[in-house]
Amino acid sequence: MSPSNTRPNILVAGCDPGLSLAIRPMLRSLNYSVELMPDSDSIRACLQTFDREVSALILGSGDFSVGGLGLLRQIRATNPHLPIVIAACGPKTDEIVAAIKCGATDFLEIPVLHENVVTVLTRALEFARSSGRHDRAQNPASGAFFVSRNARMKEIQSLAARIGPSEVPVLIQGETGTGKEVLALELISRSKRATRPFLKLNCAALPSELIESELFGYERGAFTGAFQRKAGMFELADGGTLMLDEIGDMDFRLQAKLLQVLQDREFRRIGGKDIVKVDVRIIAATHCDLENAIADRTFREDLYYRLNLVNIVLPALRERREDIVLLAEFLLRKHSDKNGPIPAITMDLEEAMQSYHWPGNVRELENKIRKLIIFQDCSLLARELRSRTAWKKPSPPDVLVDHTTTASTLDQVTRAKERAETSAIVAGLNSTRWNRKQAAAILNIDYKSLLYRMKKLGIDTDPIPPPESAVVPRVRSARGD
Repeated sequence: MSPSNTRPNILVAGCDPGLSLAIRPMLRSLNYSVELMPDSDSIRACLQTFDREVSALILGSGDFSVGGLGLLRQIRATNPHLPIVIAACGPKTDEIVAAIKCGATDFLEIPVLHENVVTVLTRALEFARSSGRHDRAQNPASGAFFVSRNARMKEIQSLAARIGPSEVPVLIQGETGTGKEVLALELISRSKRATRPFLKLNCAALPSELIESELFGYERGAFTGAFQRKAGMFELADGGTLMLDEIGDMDFRLQAKLLQVLQDREFRRIGGKDIVKVDVRIIAATHCDLENAIADRTFREDLYYRLNLVNIVLPALRERREDIVLLAEFLLRKHSDKNGPIPAITMDLEEAMQSYHWPGNVRELENKIRKLIIFQDCSLLARELRSRTAWKKPSPPDVLVDHTTTASTLDQVTRAKERAETSAIVAGLNSTRWNRKQAAAILNIDYKSLLYRMKKLGIDTDPIPPPESAVVPRVRSARGD
């Protein structure tokens, strides 16, 4: 296999000949290059000499008790970042866990289904991209995350170097697109768990019932459709790291079970009686204000303090404007074709980028740079950024003002609008017993917008106490919230 081939090369080894022949057309239909290896000696020769590029290995489980695990350890020792998928027929949970501990990154159940192959290989190739950061651990600036002149980012870089090798849980906060997952991977790359399993769960992407089964697994017959035992992410990540993304959106009831696992390092599968012990490092991430969530009783305070041993708050891109052009130039080099032209950022585009608000942060900047590489037109991107900047500016109030109107009249109009807005917000809060999320829904505004307006208008206590019969008095937190 020539290394110049740009298609991912999947090595299928040690599988039953019939299985290998069944997998090959599936992989080729997905535009993968496929090579079949009949025995363990061929596998070792291929992976040790590196005379070809291998993107992922699908390895037949065989009989793990006879030497399959030993082979797995050997492969992992010489190829720390190679995704290894175990193909097994109705694997037992104990076998899966043993394989994961010896270096497997995922498993594929036999009989093999096309959709399962897609899912598993997507995860496997993502593992390869994530693990490759370990090679750059001694030079974090080689990745986009720490391309920065910003003082706060340099502090975070120094902090990552100190806490990466530790075992403490980390809470990463920041707006969408600021690089929370990238920072998590940077921390993992510096730890002794760098070559161990890394799994990620987005708590906002699934209903609470599915999140629970994904995290803790289940026993056969635990519920309708549970035809066999399934290992959860805690079990599969044993010895490695589990990232809980958007932890602020996790169901309140499920938070109690998560807290118990973090405290005791053990749990029961859904429908199970056996205790499963695990050693997993937790990295949690969220764009939410968890302190507000605690005040609203949507996030457990005890879980917050369990996760918050180290708290890293990533700045938005607009808060590190000295890095915008620096990042843009780095991303141009990163995404441009090696043999193609790299557009030079003009002064006009630089000014437009500095004036833009960047609501999508570094992720949005990266998308804009990719567009610039395609169109090779700085003026086009500059006009787009300026049009979006103008669109974001608030429009003037729809009030007819005579040129003879004095400033005091304008002040009166402003105060009248604020009084009307305050009255509407307080009415909504009173009708929901000061549940701000429910009030935002009633007022038909975004929750964060409501919090912003309350802060701006000074609504931190009840301006007009409602009659006792109309509403139960609001219980204040110890912070006076």
